[in-house]
Amino acid sequence: MSRVTPGFPDVAGFASDSQEIGMIISASRRTDLPAYYTDWFLNRIKERYVCVRNPMNIHQISKINLNPDVVDCIVFWSKNPKPMLDKLQFLKEYTCYFQFTLNSYGRDIEANLPRKKETLETFKKLSDMIGPQKVIWRYDPVFLNEKYTISYHIDKFYELAGILKGYAEKVTFSFIDFYKKITENVKSFRINEMTNEEKNIIAGCFSRIAKENNLLIDTCAEDIDLSKYNIDHARCIDGRLIAKITGYNLIAKKDKNQRLECGCVGSVDIGAYNSCSNACVYCYANYSQNIIANNLKRHNQCSPLLMGEMHNNDAVSERKATSDKTLRNLCP
Repeated sequence: MSRVTPGFPDVAGFASDSQEIGMIISASRRTDLPAYYTDWFLNRIKERYVCVRNPMNIHQISKINLNPDVVDCIVFWSKNPKPMLDKLQFLKEYTCYFQFTLNSYGRDIEANLPRKKETLETFKKLSDMIGPQKVIWRYDPVFLNEKYTISYHIDKFYELAGILKGYAEKVTFSFIDFYKKITENVKSFRINEMTNEEKNIIAGCFSRIAKENNLLIDTCAEDIDLSKYNIDHARCIDGRLIAKITGYNLIAKKDKNQRLECGCVGSVDIGAYNSCSNACVYCYANYSQNIIANNLKRHNQCSPLLMGEMHNNDAVSERKATSDKTLRNLCP
């Protein structure tokens, strides 16, 4: 039986539960951690642990071991990792790669992002620093309305792909999902439900453009079959890529907490919902600007939690950490 320690115990007092987890860290599907919380994250790296509230039970907290001996990989998700670029040396003990979202939308949709020219320069610089294999270009989500038409997306995708040629090896795209949490945010933009014909037109053109620019292409959690365009289903938390860049085989299973169409392997997300200031209208993880503003007031870069502090009525359990590395491929 697992034990929990109530309140705010000393680090040495955290109890271990019986559940073993693969130590791939997702940083984070829930927020743009590199853009807004680099200093907090590096403090967690220094302390070798992070605490995460359960989104379904806020008084249940997990303490996650960040020791490089048990962390197989850190996957960063960001639209602006520029604040992290001059601090990557502090992560030299870890294997990392970036899911870098770079869309064609204006500030009506992505209000607080840097100008495209600056973002493109950040993409190129990051690629030069860590290699194009470790910077996955994301163009998602794709949606259609009177302004953002099929022709618009194809033209902008063509333009971006040409600029990023040689700086990325793969592009991942997806079509918008109409989550209940974003309904109000997107209502005024009159976004149309896409037909399969429209999706096929976009996919076919994107595939051709990707091939012209030496990019592999896949889709994120889409149930439509686009294999005739040589478009596969994505694995954003990709055990194959991690094995390739680390030189280790991994025992990593599909993430059971993601959608059926998702090919990601299991990971531990260390972010928090409603904590991102990018203000993207389509975002399912950060959908209330009022809640975000209140959460930001609670952020303390020295806290083990991304948002706020631990309290006496919190129950904290340390999740047993075991690396999924099994064999280093040293043989020729």
